[in-house]
Amino acid sequence: MKVGIIGAGHIAEKAATTLAAMEDMECLAIGSRSLEKARSFASMFGIERAYGSYAELLADPDVELVYIATPHSHHFAVTRDAILAGKPCLVEKSFMLNATEAAGIIGLAREKGVFVAEAMWTRYMPVREMALELLESGIIGKPVTLSASLSYNVSDKERVLSPELGGGALLDLGVYVLNFVRMYCGSPIRDLSTTCIKAPTGVDASEAITFIHEDGTLSSVQASAFSQGENFGVIAGTTGYLEFDDLINPKHIKVCRKRHVVEQEIPVPQQITGFEYQFRACRDAIAAGLLEPSQMPHAETLYIMHLMDRLRAQWGVRFPGD
Repeated sequence: MKVGIIGAGHIAEKAATTLAAMEDMECLAIGSRSLEKARSFASMFGIERAYGSYAELLADPDVELVYIATPHSHHFAVTRDAILAGKPCLVEKSFMLNATEAAGIIGLAREKGVFVAEAMWTRYMPVREMALELLESGIIGKPVTLSASLSYNVSDKERVLSPELGGGALLDLGVYVLNFVRMYCGSPIRDLSTTCIKAPTGVDASEAITFIHEDGTLSSVQASAFSQGENFGVIAGTTGYLEFDDLINPKHIKVCRKRHVVEQEIPVPQQITGFEYQFRACRDAIAAGLLEPSQMPHAETLYIMHLMDRLRAQWGVRFPGD
């Protein structure tokens, strides 16, 4: 499958690195608002075609999947144009700026019969199925609490500080801890409590969130764009716990039945970057004639977007695009 990347920033570089190492997919084109930047990006990653506008890439008949790696604030317009051009889309997380945009894009995609998916790469990785199998085996008993933390000090980046670009910790980092909760506790949220520290620009800098689920599970998560944290995940049950050494790209899962006593340390499969799984999932879903991948269905994308809108409303964090 031939992929076209829109946007030439850091996350696009990771995608291009991944595609360059895959035998079953190819990065055919890069689209940027600057032809000079597109050509530089293409040269760096051996990409055949470089376009100085997004529209030119969307008009390329050989592009079979568009990976959208622009800032959050630009996702809606670019994805809408791609769908109207009949191009399947993999959209970098967070999917859209808010739930209204997300519902609009998913509705348009279904109306036009065009595949669209959120690139929440943790949903597609093998470690997810490995962890679910462990939970189903009863190795830690009945899950009671989930804990997750993700913090990177990216406070020097314009897109993180800017309300106009959909900045803040939530859409960039918090979305991972929310997906961690939803991946391993499917029970609906009955109640939530949350607090947030804002950056001088008004976006969320750091946040803590506690969920009580209908089945009695408690989830406690935090995220920060102003600190460098340990970045972990833990699922604790009645007889033990699972520990993920890295929330977004674990190298192994630890199974513990007593505090700090590791009974098993299960490694995850070798990978390129971890992005390859979401690309293959899209390829397979498109080949099967589906409009969404099973790993990240539209209903889950919408659930998370509504949840993030609810959190921002409690914090008083608004974007110009809301």
